[in-house]
Amino acid sequence: MSTTLDLNVQLEKYAELIVKVGVNVQPGQPVFVTGSVEMAQLVRLVAKQAYAAGASNVHAEWIDESLSRMKYENAADEVFTRYPEWETAKRDEFVKNNGVFISIISPNPDLLKGIPSERISNFQKAQGNGLKEFRRATQADKVSWSVVAASTKGWATKVFPDVDEEQAVTKLWEAIFQAVRLNTPDPVKAWEEHNKTLHAKSDWMNDKHFAKLVYRAPGTELSVELPEKHLWVAASSTNVHGTPFMANMPTEEVFSVPNKTGVNGYVSSTKPLSYGGNIIDSFKLTFEEGRIVKVEAEQGQDILQKLVDTDEGSHYLGEVALVPHHSPISESNVLFLNTLFDENASNHFAIGSGYAFNVVGGKEMSPEELAACGVNASITHVDFMIGSGEMDIDGVQADGTVIPVFRKGNWAF
Repeated sequence: MSTTLDLNVQLEKYAELIVKVGVNVQPGQPVFVTGSVEMAQLVRLVAKQAYAAGASNVHAEWIDESLSRMKYENAADEVFTRYPEWETAKRDEFVKNNGVFISIISPNPDLLKGIPSERISNFQKAQGNGLKEFRRATQADKVSWSVVAASTKGWATKVFPDVDEEQAVTKLWEAIFQAVRLNTPDPVKAWEEHNKTLHAKSDWMNDKHFAKLVYRAPGTELSVELPEKHLWVAASSTNVHGTPFMANMPTEEVFSVPNKTGVNGYVSSTKPLSYGGNIIDSFKLTFEEGRIVKVEAEQGQDILQKLVDTDEGSHYLGEVALVPHHSPISESNVLFLNTLFDENASNHFAIGSGYAFNVVGGKEMSPEELAACGVNASITHVDFMIGSGEMDIDGVQADGTVIPVFRKGNWAF
């Protein structure tokens, strides 16, 4: 990818992959795409591919880092405590009309460094409340959605600080394209094969139907109970209309939902967490009956504590995900400082809400029925990485049978 023409060709292929595999746009569907003004070219190419697939309308939401920073520095305090009703209404309208949602992320990990944590946490709470119904729709697969990434200066220079700005952007693009299998002869077919491989792992986990998982690694001694009706899922999902889609690109995980009150022990992070325009690093969480009772962090302690204190549900876990240490992203030795990538290089958990589709019949359940199954509810969902080449995980079945799941950071079967 040494020339501009090379990048243009790759971006065309990437846009096609996002539309055909990511959200799998169907004729007549409206498309809601979010992306940075710095990467307008990719947003336009996605729109072009979406219209070619028969989209009825493509709506673009633009992100400008300079304006975002300016707002946090200068806007009135009350701006961060309420989420505009028109922002909520836009997304609800697309959900109502069977729209698809594409998020092209390229966050600068230090964008809000130095901003008072109160402003950041207030906005996260307001946004979480404002988009509560939208989150429920995506977590129950009512709509198709996909999160992908784009290389931008602010992000690339943090990932590759030892080269100049232009080289950093190029290197990050190369890493992204490699992670999403764009460099294969047929990326769409490559994703079909990858999907089958991950589903074979989730099928094995479902067949064993473990009652709990036990994690052991330096800084981690944790027991995680699983709901009786839990399901392990991987890669592709199917929306309420029967259309398959890929919610995350890349993805290397097999994941389920923990029993809200069944997590005990402590777990330590193994990668930095980029959250709210800040970095949280070297942290440890202690659990009693599912609840986070102690928060420790060498960097970003205040931000992490405010994340945990977002609402009652943010004191509990909503996702348990298994990713081998020898995954392609991990073996690239690139620390992306971006959860979409870093979570796919490491076993991880998520603070906050659980996915309805991770329990049998969950897509049709009410919030109360999901809660009765042990699924946590929250206005937030934030993944954090805990895997390493030193992690062992055992699955314990209801009769007490112990079966190795991970050994030295990788699948044991």
